[in-house]
Order: sequence, then C-alpha cells, then structure tokens
Amino acid sequence: MSFQNPVFIPGPTNIPESLRKACDMPTIDHRSPLFGQILHPARDGVRKVLKSETAEVFIFPSSGTGGWETALSNTLSAGDTVLAARNGMFSHRWIDMCQRHGLDVQIVETPWGAGLPADRYEEILSADKDHKIKAVLATHNETATGVKSDIAAVRRALDAAGHPALLFVDGVSSIASMDFRMDEWGVDVAVTGSQKGFMLSAGLAIVGFSPKAMEATKSAQLPRTFFDVHDMAKGYANNAYPYTPAVGLMNGLNESCKMLLAEGLENVFARHHRIAEGVRAAVGAWGLELCAATPEVYSDTVSAIRTPEGFNATDIVTHAADKYGIAFGVGLGEVAGKVFRIGHLGSLTDVMALSGIATAEMCMVDLGLDIRLGSGVAAAQEYYRGNAASAQQDAA
Repeated sequence: MSFQNPVFIPGPTNIPESLRKACDMPTIDHRSPLFGQILHPARDGVRKVLKSETAEVFIFPSSGTGGWETALSNTLSAGDTVLAARNGMFSHRWIDMCQRHGLDVQIVETPWGAGLPADRYEEILSADKDHKIKAVLATHNETATGVKSDIAAVRRALDAAGHPALLFVDGVSSIASMDFRMDEWGVDVAVTGSQKGFMLSAGLAIVGFSPKAMEATKSAQLPRTFFDVHDMAKGYANNAYPYTPAVGLMNGLNESCKMLLAEGLENVFARHHRIAEGVRAAVGAWGLELCAATPEVYSDTVSAIRTPEGFNATDIVTHAADKYGIAFGVGLGEVAGKVFRIGHLGSLTDVMALSGIATAEMCMVDLGLDIRLGSGVAAAQEYYRGNAASAQQDAA
C-alpha cells in the first residue's frame, strides 16, 4: 500500500493534514484546566453536529462498538426486551452484543439490501401493550451493504404506537457525513466514532444521551465500569476523566468539529451526496448493481457493488492493494465475496473520488470482467461537471 494514495474503505477515512497535526501534541496534565479547554469545546462541537440542544455528549477512549455498549449498559437491565432488525453485519453485531448482555432481543429478519422495516416496528410496538420492549435499535447506515434507513420513520412508528421505548441509533458511518437530527427524530442515544465522518484515527467512541436516556440510567442494572456515564460526567465537571483520556485525539476532535461547522453541515451533507452520486453513475455505466435495493436507501457514505454471479468480488480488493496500492472494502457476512465496497466519506473530494473509480475500473478490467475502460470514470465526470461545488466551499 502507498501512504500517498487516499483510501476508499468506509472507515477509517482519510485524515486531513490539519487534523493529523492537531492530534500530534505535547503531553499535558489531563486533570488540569488546560485539558478542559479541549474537552468542553469538543463536546459542544459534537452536540452541534448531532443537531441537538439537549444531548449529554460522552467521549470514551474506544470505538463505535464501545459506544454500542455504553448505550446498552447505562440504560437497561438484564432480561429487558429490545427490538431490532437484522439487515446487515453491523446490526447483527449489535444484536449479538445485546444477547451477550442477557437482553431478550426480538429480531426482525430483514433482507440485506433493505432498510429498516418501520411499518413492522409499528405493528410489534402496537401489540406490546405491557411495554415490555425497553429499547428499539436502529442502524442508520448499514456499512456492510451501503443501506441508509429512515430514522424519522422509526420515530413515527414509536409515536404512532404510543410506545415509551428508548430509541438507540448507530450512526457510526453516517454522523458528520449524512444528515442526522437527534432532537427532531427523538433519538435517545446516538452512537458514532472518531474514524469516519470526523476524519480522525480510530480510538474514540462518541455518544449523545437525551434527557430521557439520562433518566433511564438511574434505574439501569447492567454492570458497567469503564463505560459508566455518571463516572464520566463527574470527571467532566472537574475538567477531567475518571481515567486517562486520549488527549491528542480529543484535540483532533475539537478541530474536526470546527472544520465541519466552518464548511457548514448542509454543505458537508451535499458534498457527500454529490460524491456518492458520481460513484453511483459509474456503477451504472459498468452495468453493475448496488447491494442497496432501491434508490431511497442508497447510502451517501459507502457503496456496496455487486459483481457478476460466480466472480469473487474480494479479488478486486486484493488486486487493488497489490497492484495499485489502493484500499477498497471487502464484502462482509452474507455478502462476502459478492460485493466490494467503495467508501466515499470523510475527507474526500470529487477529484479524489475519480481516482478511486478509475482504480476500481482498472482492477475489474485486469481481472477479466466485461467493463469498458473509462466508462465509469466518464459517467462520474459528467455528473461532477454538471453538479460541481466551488473549490472554496469544499476547502472551507
């Protein structure tokens, strides 16, 4: 692999030079007011990215998986019932975590390539007259399949059923890249990480808790120590952590939020949509299909591209790394070997995306697929030429 080439995996993403430098800092006393000058602005910035006025933001030295565990262990008790759909590898892994914690998961099996079945959620919640279901899990963007789900529709399902269950949303590969409205959608716990839309290295689990979720922490009985939000809140009150924080990454997160807010969140979302549409134009020109079943569930952060029957899609990823020094994502779970993934999120521009499209195209031609060299690149170029943003906007 070449360090000079951008990556096209759906995380970790490319790190802007300014953020890399922000993380490279001298040691400071992480129990001093100086650390508070990093901690509190970073939390405020995340709250703005979540589009929330009321969320309590907690940042753990962990990953998105740690964020999932934070949501569960701080709000639920052993034996509680959780409602979740399994429509991809990451929803599957969150379900597995619930089961390991002794939770009773009511699973709605959903095709890989489809979004969350909000209508089915409403039926199940309406039938739960005793309100045994304590939480609903929703994966906003299923990274394995390139599928975006309608979180507002899940909230409408809860409201239509008059159900008090908490709404937990995995926004790991959506938050800071795609529109996310924590307050408007009534999200009780939002989970993300540092390594995707925030354009940093892996190492931070970032979670937002609504007031309702914070109230639930008072009666939750699942064991927790490292991920205890009350311990974290006490530390925050003293400009500190209950243990050693990842100070450099926290400084990077502070700068990342500044960068995103300076570009303007709506511009960030528009940039991701524009880049994704170019990739989708290329896929169409190649005569291939996305794993995502319909346009309304197309992800703006990752495209999972189906290859012809009998062809091992993983060979494209291996060949790209070996011959061209470029990283794409492999298929996971049920779609392993059937798709390869182009991540198009974080620090990315139209021009960078074109290099990834061109490389994928070369790999497929090298491996004997019936792809005309230049077809996908030309389709993406036509889209980008007709939908270009100003260089100043992308650089903001």
